[in-house]
Amino acid sequence: MKTKLIFIFSFVILSSFMDKPAYKIYDKSGNQSSYENMLLECENADIILFGELHNNPICHWLQLELTKDMFAKKGKDLVLGAEMFESDNQLLIDEYFEGFITENKFENEMRMWDNYYTDYKPLVVFAKNKDLKFVATNIPRRYANTVYKQGIESLKMLSKEAKKYIAPLPVKIDLELNCYKQLSEVMAHMGANAGINMANAQAIKDATMAHFILKNYKKGNTFIHFNGTYHSNNYESIYWFLKQKKQKLKIVTIATANQIDIDKLDEENIDVADFIITTPETMTGTY
Repeated sequence: MKTKLIFIFSFVILSSFMDKPAYKIYDKSGNQSSYENMLLECENADIILFGELHNNPICHWLQLELTKDMFAKKGKDLVLGAEMFESDNQLLIDEYFEGFITENKFENEMRMWDNYYTDYKPLVVFAKNKDLKFVATNIPRRYANTVYKQGIESLKMLSKEAKKYIAPLPVKIDLELNCYKQLSEVMAHMGANAGINMANAQAIKDATMAHFILKNYKKGNTFIHFNGTYHSNNYESIYWFLKQKKQKLKIVTIATANQIDIDKLDEENIDVADFIITTPETMTGTY
C-alpha cells in the first residue's frame, strides 16, 4: 500500500512538471489571473477591446468563448465589431444577416482577410445565428493607403459620400503617443514624411474604429471589438480615441502576447492591458 501511494504521489509530481498549458492570463500588474476573472470584468464593461495576434489560434478560440459567455449574460444587448471588416462593407454584413443575400455572395463580395474562414467566420456565424449586430469598423484600406502616400491632409479631398466611411474630419491625432511615435521613428529612414504618414495612417484607422464603435454603442450595451493587439495596447490607439469622446466609458482591454516562458509575464508586457493572454512562442499559427 505504501509503495502504491509513493507511486501515485510521484506520478502527480511528474505530471505537474510535464504540464504544457496552451495559455495563461495575467492582470495588468503581472499577477496570474484567470478566464473567470477576465469574464467578470467584461460583464461590467461598456466596451471590450480584445487585442489579438492575428494568427494565434488560442486567441481566436478565446474570442469566441468570451463572445458566447457574454451573450449568455447580455443577450441582445451584446454588440460585436471588428477591425477585419471595413466600414464600406457594412451593408453587405447587414444584408447577409437579414437573409437578403446568401453566404456565398457575402463571402465573395466582402474583402475578407485570408484567415477569415478559420479565425473570424465562427464569430460572424455566431452573431448571425443569435441576431446580434456586427459592425465593420475599419477605414477602407484605400483611404488609409492614401494617407500613407499623400499625408493626412489628402482626406479632405474625399467626396461627401466617401467621408461617411471614416472618422469625422478634422481628426485630432497625438503623434506623441508611443504607439505612433515609435512607428514614426522606425519608418523615418524611408523618407522625410514616411514616418509621419505611416503614423497618421495607423491613427486614422484607430480614430475610425473608435468612431464606429461609438456610433453603434448605446448605454446598457456591451460592445466587444476585435482588433490587432497593437490597436489597443498600452491604453492608446483605439482606447485613446474612445476616451477623447467619452471619458466615462468603462473600457476593458485584453492583449495577446507570445512568450518563450508563459509561467511569468515578461516585463515588456506588464501594464499593456487590463488582461494579457500569453501563449508559447512555439504555438502553431493559423497561417
